Amino acid sequence: MGDDPRLDSGRPSPPAGQANRGPSPGAVPERRSSAPAEQNPPRPTAQPQRPAPPPAQHWSPPPTVTHPHRSTSPTPRHHLPHPSPLPPPRRSADLPPAHTALICVALPGLAISSDQGQLTGHGLEGFYRAGRRVLSRCQVRVAGREPVAVQARTKAADHVRFVGTLRASPGTGPDPDVVVERTRHADGTERITLHSAAPRPLRLPMEVALGTDLADLGAIASGRAGPELPASVHDSGLRWSCEDGSVSVTADPPPTDALASAGLLRWEFQLPPGGTASVELRVRPDGAGPVRSVGRAATSPLASARATGDHSGVRALLHTGIEDLQALLLRDPAHPTDTHLAAGAPWRCGMAPAEALAAARMTLPLGTGLAAGTLRTLARSQLSGAGAQSGMIPGPRRDAGVHLPPGCTGTEATLLFPVLLAEARRWGLPRHETEELLPTAERCLAWLRRTVGDGTYLCDPQPDGPVRCETQAHAHRAALLGAELLEACGRPGATELRQWSREQRAAFRADFWIEDRGGGRPATARGPDGRIVPQLAATAVHLLDTGLLSGGEQAPGLLDRVQTEQLARLFGSPAMDSGWGLRGLGAKEAGYNPFGHRAGAVRVHETAVAVAGLATAGYEKEAGSLLRGVLAAAETFGHRLPEMYAGEQRTDGSAPLPHPAACRPSATAAAAGVLLLTTLAGIRPDAPAGTVTLRPMRSAPLGEISLTGLRVAGAPFSVRVSRLGLAMVEEAADGLQLGV
Repeated sequence: MGDDPRLDSGRPSPPAGQANRGPSPGAVPERRSSAPAEQNPPRPTAQPQRPAPPPAQHWSPPPTVTHPHRSTSPTPRHHLPHPSPLPPPRRSADLPPAHTALICVALPGLAISSDQGQLTGHGLEGFYRAGRRVLSRCQVRVAGREPVAVQARTKAADHVRFVGTLRASPGTGPDPDVVVERTRHADGTERITLHSAAPRPLRLPMEVALGTDLADLGAIASGRAGPELPASVHDSGLRWSCEDGSVSVTADPPPTDALASAGLLRWEFQLPPGGTASVELRVRPDGAGPVRSVGRAATSPLASARATGDHSGVRALLHTGIEDLQALLLRDPAHPTDTHLAAGAPWRCGMAPAEALAAARMTLPLGTGLAAGTLRTLARSQLSGAGAQSGMIPGPRRDAGVHLPPGCTGTEATLLFPVLLAEARRWGLPRHETEELLPTAERCLAWLRRTVGDGTYLCDPQPDGPVRCETQAHAHRAALLGAELLEACGRPGATELRQWSREQRAAFRADFWIEDRGGGRPATARGPDGRIVPQLAATAVHLLDTGLLSGGEQAPGLLDRVQTEQLARLFGSPAMDSGWGLRGLGAKEAGYNPFGHRAGAVRVHETAVAVAGLATAGYEKEAGSLLRGVLAAAETFGHRLPEMYAGEQRTDGSAPLPHPAACRPSATAAAAGVLLLTTLAGIRPDAPAGTVTLRPMRSAPLGEISLTGLRVAGAPFSVRVSRLGLAMVEEAADGLQLGV
């Protein structure tokens, strides 16, 4: 379940500059905002057109924001514009639950199954291609009976194996003597194999009942799928048609009988003792070729890194995370050499700009290819013209929880673009690729300075939204990393960005810090009239994520040393650390809901950012606790972390509660595994200077760990961290020096 207010059906991303329309990729209905999308530009011609600005919205803090920790500090001295009332949120239908589904992904292919193996057409079950359900029902009967399901296991990101049994020989007692094995792939193929363990030959009739509604995922999610379509016999299988297209299922070997009216294919098998028989079904829309997953290609932008160590979960976490990232890769249809990540399955199988940039940033240790492809794809969507939004990367509104109005993912994406480019350059992005993308980054930074104007803070959404804590952190990081990028490339503007960031730091430390008897806390936001939103939320983790500068140094943060220490203490407290990761909202805060996607649930991406930020700032105890909590949660999810799960407190013998609408796999959750493990080694490269600095976690919270197959400066990079917290480079590019 994502943050974008549209349901991502898995259809390929639209051309650059054009937002998906209708019920396709984005946030799920529970999280849909009644506010309009911040950007929804029309299909571009020679130049992307600037959309009409969204209607003005007024906002004031909700009445539930009264809190004993409320600041008594005066209204900030910086002018904040006055907004107008936000319309009440719109109720929406429940989504079909996805937490128990077995989801196979090889975009644009998708297969969603229950643990019983049979595709019944209920809920989300079925094979999908580009967001359309091409087969909803696939039910197997052997000797007139359905096999008894005994096991369902995901074997890889793109396929799952089901095992069932039945008794075919009379008078043999309770022991089954036939095993039915089904291997289902996201590319639309399924292999059904019968294994006989009977002592004498068996005659086994098998039939497969097939059906489809050719429904769009958005229609299925909202309960508007419609009835099954009538079938016709076609080639060695069946075919279905509607006004939106046709799909066929072919079988190898061909069936002995096909009955279109019932959607049945039948076979007669003679199995000797110990014998086997197999059927392979292939589901394809008419005129479509086989699914060619980007991640399976030899040109995949992600290195196949490996992790080993004392902790039993590190190997599986990195392996599964990279596998999920490979499965979520998409190509820009107009520029097939450029790849980016879909946000997640099943709801968000298309481009979500902010999430794509965040995931690409966390996977920089696997190479800069994904970052380059993501940046080029989004550069083509950047808004041009003379309007106030010129220079923005388009993005829809995102629900921000119970205490704030929806935010703009376009703001976050626009601020992330120069950050990702600057850090990709440090990791080894070639100079010519950096220079190609630099003009887009300059326009992002120009938008930032123009939007802030003579003020100090960036409102979100512009111009009349609240001043959000995390938006200021994103803007501050973009200014500092952007300034160094401009300076390194001989471009003007660095001085002005640094000057603004200094003023913002000084103001933020006074205006956003709430003093209380517990030592204080950062405000989540300030309203246009200066009133605060005091709830302690996980969005404050971005205050710790300052970004990488030259020589392996971290950029300065918006908080001072004492404030940073207090924030670390708060993140390490039971109110925020659930034992499975960082809660989205403190457990003692008004509006806390352990299942609230921004009101208490554990979001894996935010937890990983917290671990990395706390470790960088030197608060390894708090970082280690969050890290071990996520690793423990990963084991219960088979090391395929969902984007979020409930923030219920961990107790002896408990397990994290899944969120029924979370995406799994999720790009940011899978990429978070890369960030968590590389944080242990503290890898800080500066490829232009030919150095790499290691700042490992001295406490070695997972014991010894070895990371091989990473990439720094375009070459393989391997590092080992001992149980004493000492790091050693075991493989690196020729000429790469170890920094101090």
